[in-house]
Amino acid sequence: MARFELKLPKMGESVAEATITNWLKQVGDKIEMDEAVLEIATDKVDSEVPSEVSGILIEQLFGQDDLVQVGQTIAIIETEEGSSFLVDKVTEEVVVPVEAAAIEKTIEAAKETFAAPADYSASDKFFSPLVKNIAKEENVSIAELESINGSGKDGRVTKEDILAYVVSRTNKVEAPKVETPKVEVKVAVAVPVPVKVPEPVVSKAAPVSVNGGDEIIEMDRMRKLISGYMVASVQTSAHVQSFIEVDVTNIVKWREKVKTAFEKREGEKLTFTPIMMEAVAKALKDFPGMNISVDGDYIIKKKNINLGMAAALPNGNLIVPVIKNADQLNLVGMAKAVNDLGNRAKAGKLKPDDTQGGTYTVTNVGTFGSVFGTPIINQPQVGILALGAIRKVPAVIETPEGDFIGIRQKMFLSHSYDHRVVDGALGGSFVKRVAEYLEAFDIDRDF
Repeated sequence: MARFELKLPKMGESVAEATITNWLKQVGDKIEMDEAVLEIATDKVDSEVPSEVSGILIEQLFGQDDLVQVGQTIAIIETEEGSSFLVDKVTEEVVVPVEAAAIEKTIEAAKETFAAPADYSASDKFFSPLVKNIAKEENVSIAELESINGSGKDGRVTKEDILAYVVSRTNKVEAPKVETPKVEVKVAVAVPVPVKVPEPVVSKAAPVSVNGGDEIIEMDRMRKLISGYMVASVQTSAHVQSFIEVDVTNIVKWREKVKTAFEKREGEKLTFTPIMMEAVAKALKDFPGMNISVDGDYIIKKKNINLGMAAALPNGNLIVPVIKNADQLNLVGMAKAVNDLGNRAKAGKLKPDDTQGGTYTVTNVGTFGSVFGTPIINQPQVGILALGAIRKVPAVIETPEGDFIGIRQKMFLSHSYDHRVVDGALGGSFVKRVAEYLEAFDIDRDF
């Protein structure tokens, strides 16, 4: 019988692994071509893995919450048409010598890839190869590893658990090394400073409510990831902001004039976002020093301009799909890209590659009525632009005949940038150039 190996597909340049979150098909289930077999989660987005063939699922090589590397076989599908499926028959086929040898070879390859300390095998607990590999690199003993309260299925220790433990252990070791004046040391003997140092919480146990009416809710997986990203970014980059007010009256008038014809011709709604994205892409071409990333002591100048577009999900979480080669799109192309990514983000249909490769990010805080904000940089990028709400405000209008007060449509642009590599002159000049492009918008242009 023909047997097809379903492998974890490539999901983007920087995605090397994924976690199985749910099996949509069980052993014995019939599967159609392109039908989803299981759900996976990367550090950026959730996705589904479809079958490339029609047949019957006869084996699942990984369980829920298991970490799988790109290219690894995750399931076996029997592809012969009309074959009767019996569980005992499949069992006999799986254990024939040829298949057993193949499985042993796969196990040996995995052992070579994830060389875990030999003494970890003495534990009665299950630890994934990735967790054991991290434990080996960080010199975590088997006793320490067994003491960690796992947050995975059945109390398994996850990647996040072992990393949190390593941070906690580092803090415990380093806290007493803080140098203080001699007079302070004497005080510290009476009241030991290390006792007061808060440590990262590695236990999954929920805190006890002080009020019977309080509700304790554990963060979902994506919120935990977002929390980690935000804290890491603030700890990594020296955030500084520049703000500028922009007159977008011409843009508002132009959009109001053409939005109906645009939707009729293109089948797409015309929002303000693609207009703003177009101006940002132009400014990045003018200031390539903002289109960079940082890797340790090295600066990487990006060839392509890939704009991240922060989008709020229905559950309140945040995701950043990426518009690739944004500087090569006209306004129609930009509008289609913005609408497509936005709609698929809300529907949970983004692919892992849709969130990879961003070189600069834009977030629209004005959607929620905010006048401006101070966004956190999306690592390893060095800048992020927040678009404030467009408001009617009184303004001084300069004319050859004199100045007068009039009603104008204005908004704030808030630019957060990494002061390690971007100075105020560059950060301020960049956001000023974006404003200049928006204020110079041609009200008579075609779309």
